[in-house]
Amino acid sequence: MSSKRTLFMVEVAIFAALALLLDFIPSIQMPNGGSISFAMIPVFIVAFRWGLKGGLLTGFIWGALQLAFGPDIKTPLQAFIEYCFAFAALGVAGIFARHVQQAIKDGKVGKRFVYITLGVFLGTALRFLAHFYAGIVFWAEYAPEGQALWLYSLIYNGSYMLPSFIITTIVVFILFIKQPKTLLQSA
Repeated sequence: MSSKRTLFMVEVAIFAALALLLDFIPSIQMPNGGSISFAMIPVFIVAFRWGLKGGLLTGFIWGALQLAFGPDIKTPLQAFIEYCFAFAALGVAGIFARHVQQAIKDGKVGKRFVYITLGVFLGTALRFLAHFYAGIVFWAEYAPEGQALWLYSLIYNGSYMLPSFIITTIVVFILFIKQPKTLLQSA
């Protein structure tokens, strides 16, 4: 096994575990699941460092690890959508990895910010869509009486996903400004 492949596997495992640990740090918890936290940051770092494959795998492992800690599961399909799919979807940001890496090599801070923002937005939007769908299909009993299910799910999931997107974008951008060579060392 090559040292680069070994490094890839070790980093994916460590960053997935770091995402899980960051999820345990006190944050703003929503009453029926979800939180505003720093937990997505490690997935995006791997996605911009290793690309699509690294991001998808890190997110998937993070979601699978969360399942081990006994979340509220309605059905196996709901568990798959909200944990395996939703968190793996964050890794789609990896399609911008080459752009982020090139912007760093070229010293283009503005381009770096744009590509990081686009990647984090895409990954977060896909995760949001998974939770939005699950909110309509699996969590309808929590919607206020008379409120459309789609509106309830939009408001509930948007109330933590939008702030998480903003916080994550800022922190990932700052990390790639302060330590660009360290964060892209193996890529």
